[in-house]
Amino acid sequence: MVVKADGLAAGKGVTVARDEQSAVEAVRAMMEDRVFGEAGARVVIEDCLEGEEASILAFTDGRTVIPMVPSQDHKPVFDGDQGPNTGGMGAYAPAPLVTPDMLETVTRTVLQPCVDGLAALGRPYVGVLYAGLMITREGPKVVEFNCRFGDPETQVVLPLLDSDLVPLLVACCDGTLAEQNPRWSRGACVSVAMTSGGYPGPYKKGSIITGIDDAEKEDGIIVFHAGTKRSGAELVTAGGRVLNVTARAENIPSAIDRAYDAVAKIRFEGAYYRTDIGRKALARLEK
Repeated sequence: MVVKADGLAAGKGVTVARDEQSAVEAVRAMMEDRVFGEAGARVVIEDCLEGEEASILAFTDGRTVIPMVPSQDHKPVFDGDQGPNTGGMGAYAPAPLVTPDMLETVTRTVLQPCVDGLAALGRPYVGVLYAGLMITREGPKVVEFNCRFGDPETQVVLPLLDSDLVPLLVACCDGTLAEQNPRWSRGACVSVAMTSGGYPGPYKKGSIITGIDDAEKEDGIIVFHAGTKRSGAELVTAGGRVLNVTARAENIPSAIDRAYDAVAKIRFEGAYYRTDIGRKALARLEK
């Protein structure tokens, strides 16, 4: 089963319990030890869905729904999807797991009914709707909805948007999204999170970061800052997920290689990152 903190826990308040003891320990950690603070004052217990996760972000003006390029996050901290869940160790887009037909199905059976249902309640939702899905043998199942852009999914989705983002957002506000036709790149994007050693548990802050300028000299490389701050003339670590190193390329294999080449240029004490971001996509592309 899955035990979730019922409040906001920076993406870390989820435990996939393989047995009863693990579930009990997760509930105790959340509700008694308050490892997620007030977010764990209440918990949600759900069935564990088997399959691969996918994230579908969509624009909506409360009536029309336009999905973005499908992506896939990597929640567990260690390679091979091992270890505790984090706020996201990396992502890639487009996710070959979500075929064009499946994206149409998700839009028709998940996203549009959600938007229509909220409108029918007199609470129309306007903005970005993010559906976290599990792609099971029976098809896509909803794990969660978020009323925001996703992190780290946005770091690989928006770089593939060839249209101007602002008119899309304005159209959401104006109720004219049906008039928009966003253009998406045929390329791919991969983002690798560089974290402080020990994350998602206790970690050190204040380590000097170097190499970002060298990494960003390469075309198509963007370094998104998360847990960083200035200390005098130095840039130092200030959080668990420190940086997201993102690479855009003509295809997923090239984007993976470019992302990890850029990661290798960035250094700080205790730096950790997964080495298998995008490997699931490679396996599907090889079939």
